[in-house]
Amino acid sequence: MDMGRKEMCGLSAEEMYNVIKDEGFSHEHAVILANAIYKKGTSNFSGLSKIPKKLMEYLSSCSETGVYSPAASEKSTDGTIKYLFRNRDGLQFETVFIPDGKRNTVCVSTQSGCRMGCPFCVTGKYGFHGNLDAGDIVNQVIGIPEAEKVTHVVFMGMGEPLDNIENVLKACGILSAEWGKALSQVNITVSTVGIATGVNQFLEKSGCNLTLSLFSPFPDERRMFVPAETLNPASSIIELMRNYPVKKKRRLSVAYVMINGINDTDKHLNGLKEMLGGTGIRINLLPYHRIGNDLNSSSSAERMMYFKHSLVTSGISASIRKSRGADISAACGLLATGLKHEGGEINNNEIFL
Repeated sequence: MDMGRKEMCGLSAEEMYNVIKDEGFSHEHAVILANAIYKKGTSNFSGLSKIPKKLMEYLSSCSETGVYSPAASEKSTDGTIKYLFRNRDGLQFETVFIPDGKRNTVCVSTQSGCRMGCPFCVTGKYGFHGNLDAGDIVNQVIGIPEAEKVTHVVFMGMGEPLDNIENVLKACGILSAEWGKALSQVNITVSTVGIATGVNQFLEKSGCNLTLSLFSPFPDERRMFVPAETLNPASSIIELMRNYPVKKKRRLSVAYVMINGINDTDKHLNGLKEMLGGTGIRINLLPYHRIGNDLNSSSSAERMMYFKHSLVTSGISASIRKSRGADISAACGLLATGLKHEGGEINNNEIFL
């Protein structure tokens, strides 16, 4: 693409209007353009039949739709599909499409790599290569073959969303706007390890769901596995979430990856009850995925069910989230497996607790 040409994908309808208004075109034309890009994934202006020929020619002369397709894909035995994207700057990032009956979820990345440094996450091992802009994020939803089937979007791919807060907020706005993808905000979830300033900003400026990746209810232990704990204690993030007035149907939750003998003891269960009791925050229990020579393993199904039952009976809403796409490294914590980094291909044998 010509770097001097404006990309439409990633712009709001108002911003698109600013691009075309000096040529005498209306805001209605901008809305038609936004609908074509975000609802139909139009990749070429010549496919726009509802706008004047003069506008089509003008857009073709100075801009691009900015919609692009994945560079590669891989399908799991369970139907999950992992896509590799490569943007104009050469940044690589992965996206996962998860079909589940009438619910079709896309798990999007917000960065190429990540700088949070969590030792159990392959994406962290890949290193940080750069933030994705709003267009790159939205492209992961509208640029895949299943775009028109998408019902839910989760920001749980590569990167820490709140470390790229401005682009994430803009992408959430485009995905939920009537002139955009028109998804309900309650069907969009952003996951974070917890960055206080980002959490505050997200809660105030977006109506989408928020999930905190916890790992352990104990600060010293969590700090070993989630370095962000040092500057942004989970207890303070929980307090922010607890005290924020939540609109109807908006969900604030905690994700808890369970590792056998590491964070699935009765002590941890009691710690979770103490931390989350009375907050109204839901907890999602997730299986752990082994990486390379990692000797750790996921908690058993029975242990996870025990945690869920005990949490629910204590008044805390809890669920067990099943794993999808593990055989193609598309499950939580596995994105970036096989991507090249500065030292060569990621060696999964180097990643363990």
